[in-house]
Amino acid sequence: MVEPQIRFEDGAFYERMMGVWSRLAGEIFLDWVAPAPGLRWVDVGCGNGAFTELVVQRCAPASVDGVDPSEGQLAFARTRPASRIAKFAQGDAMALPYPDARFDIATMALVIFFVPDAAKGVAEMARVLRPGGLAAAYAWDMHGGGFPWAPVQQEISALGHKIVYPPSADASRVEVMRQLWGNAGFADVQTRTIVVHRTFDSMDEFLSIGLNTASIGPIVRGMPPNDVESLKQRLHARLQPDAHGRVTLGAKANAVKGRLPR
Repeated sequence: MVEPQIRFEDGAFYERMMGVWSRLAGEIFLDWVAPAPGLRWVDVGCGNGAFTELVVQRCAPASVDGVDPSEGQLAFARTRPASRIAKFAQGDAMALPYPDARFDIATMALVIFFVPDAAKGVAEMARVLRPGGLAAAYAWDMHGGGFPWAPVQQEISALGHKIVYPPSADASRVEVMRQLWGNAGFADVQTRTIVVHRTFDSMDEFLSIGLNTASIGPIVRGMPPNDVESLKQRLHARLQPDAHGRVTLGAKANAVKGRLPR
């Protein structure tokens, strides 16, 4: 049987589902990377441009190229203010559509676990970087409970339904990140953990997003109505909205960076 795949095509919904989370973690990530101004960037797996927008706002880049396989996501990215500087192209992280040594910095924001061959994706970042160039990434800690929607996944699993995970979920482990960067020839490899929190105005808002994500939505739509109702009740009991009905969730990402030798 062919395993279901996680696909992101709706840039506007992705903004509600993950764009907010991406920026929360991305702010901390960019502070840690501390890039110089005037660099040539490539944002691999740029999606709807949430992280690309941060780069343009905060890092004074000379140029930014965003690449992603989803034309639907790219169409949304092109509507952002960042598009005045950033260029967006369709492409594969394992075969980037750029010549060797084109960029000063390459990033993957919440992407590496979606690359079927993560090692090839990191090797491609190394290929398109100049000598001395920096590659950096952050990814939700899929095995450490860091995924923002992990509570939903866990309650679905408790009801006996199978969860779909990204194809390279292991690549979100700190030790695997270090190995991937080292094997690709990067030096001075460093890692860190990023913890963020997001508050939803109501349980209804949380459920409207959390039960319809790319990985969770298809499962929920295939569940019997009684199980869906049980899922909602379990989540309400687990997350315990505050006195104003708000729901706050935490998430944890692992990050890695390293430079090519000059």
